[in-house]
Amino acid sequence: MIDYYDWEGGREAMLRFGPDTGPVIVAALPLFEEANRTRTFVVTLLRALAERGIASALPDLPGQGESMIPTEAASLADMRGAFAAVPGEYTLAIRSGALLDDGERRGRWHFAPQQGSELLRELNRLRQTGGTDDFGGNRLGSTLLAELELAITESARIVRHETDAKAADFKVPGAPLWRRAEPDNDPALAQFLADDIATWVRACEG
Repeated sequence: MIDYYDWEGGREAMLRFGPDTGPVIVAALPLFEEANRTRTFVVTLLRALAERGIASALPDLPGQGESMIPTEAASLADMRGAFAAVPGEYTLAIRSGALLDDGERRGRWHFAPQQGSELLRELNRLRQTGGTDDFGGNRLGSTLLAELELAITESARIVRHETDAKAADFKVPGAPLWRRAEPDNDPALAQFLADDIATWVRACEG
């Protein structure tokens, strides 16, 4: 269902899934091009959670998705403020979406979280490879770039692919969708992760 939420900078759209009662998970897509590559997968994951009786919301954030705010005018502080304004007890973030995971929540679940400095290095490589002033097709403001340099993620339950050498609370099979050339989906992985998230939420709820 399409819904809306308000934050101090205006109103943005969001998708809602699952029941009208019980805890709500607020999801954050990765920033920029990786959002396009993972959006279908995240929607599949949130629908799988709905099948398990867990509600969720997938908000557009300032400068992202269908937001009326241009990407180059958005700041990380605005994105975080908007994300924090979405009602929900828990968060689910993919890759650099973990950098947006701000606000008072009962628990955080991050899949392959990316620190701001890591994202900035990737963006600079894209700009150098493309030989242009943009970053893989995105025009980014100086404020956002400066914020990313220092941005770090909050403490969370960390899940990663088995091929990722970094530490994690849980590791899963499969290949990173954000590394593929085109948007793709992995329904089997979505079901697998939905089981982990549902178990985690119920443990947090006691």
